[in-house]
Amino acid sequence: MTAPVINKKWTLKSRPETTVSAEHFNFENETIRDLVAGEFLVKNHYLSFEPAQRGWLNDVRSYVPPVAIGEVMRSMAVGEVIASNHSDYQIGDRVQGGFGWQEYAISDGTGLFPVSKIPEGMPIAYPLHIYGLTGLTAYFGLLDIGKPKAGDTVVISGAAGATGSTVGQIAKLMGCRVIGIAGGPAKCQWLIDELGYDAVIDYKSESVDARMKELCKNSINIYFDNVGGEILDSALVNLANHARVVLCGGISSGYQTKALPPGPKNYMQLVIRRSHMEGFIVLDHVERYPAAIEQLSQWVDEGKILVKEHILEGIEECPAGLAGLFAGHNFGKQLVKI
Repeated sequence: MTAPVINKKWTLKSRPETTVSAEHFNFENETIRDLVAGEFLVKNHYLSFEPAQRGWLNDVRSYVPPVAIGEVMRSMAVGEVIASNHSDYQIGDRVQGGFGWQEYAISDGTGLFPVSKIPEGMPIAYPLHIYGLTGLTAYFGLLDIGKPKAGDTVVISGAAGATGSTVGQIAKLMGCRVIGIAGGPAKCQWLIDELGYDAVIDYKSESVDARMKELCKNSINIYFDNVGGEILDSALVNLANHARVVLCGGISSGYQTKALPPGPKNYMQLVIRRSHMEGFIVLDHVERYPAAIEQLSQWVDEGKILVKEHILEGIEECPAGLAGLFAGHNFGKQLVKI
């Protein structure tokens, strides 16, 4: 590198106990050091945001270590190799990996989220959602745990989010009746008009309890839960016999540590309805990613799955991108473009 490269990055300053905001991070500038043998430098183009990132800030036992104080905030990202001392990565390669909230990243290709090359012709941001953890979460959660059958009634909370909207579209492909729960008329109309949902519930303007009883009383075969809380309780009292409840997320809790949310009041319905409730982590299915991505790619290429992105511009927007997930600001997959 002939001229110094200045990197802008966000590092963790303190652990939030409640709502996450910019005050929990430091915005820093650094000069990129010289590469050593086996390293390459990536210029990030898009950063990915998902509710799980809030959980990674908590110093608790989890499926991955917490982000350390002073560490670059963890996130998936896509970008281009601009310098390389690594035989497997050449200048111009498009790559994805856990590069974090920064404009540039030095990597050796390994790590918690190892680097991989983005296939030619694939839109560069797609590995961050439909062909990444978002799409794979929807795919494995619905198909492996939900086990949909034609004619099943599938109810999805957070239905207009990146994961929820993919779940609903796959469920429609399986011949299911799909009901989405989302916030606001624009999101709800999109689910009906563009994604072909059979019905929607607007939790911001309607009683979820009343609408669920109206649309699917005692007839929910699969409930795909992204939010937890009161909406989960409403679903539990409307399960069909032998229903499957897929626990993907609990965004209504904010993943905070100061005041833990109450557990479900209606969990005994699982006994009464002889039903099954199970959580899962998409990282457990790494060996099956290629086959799942191949199937998702086919559906996208055939126009059977639509993708929606919600993009903020500039590295400065990272804290707002994460906080916005918990306020329902995003409409589709939340990304920051650098």
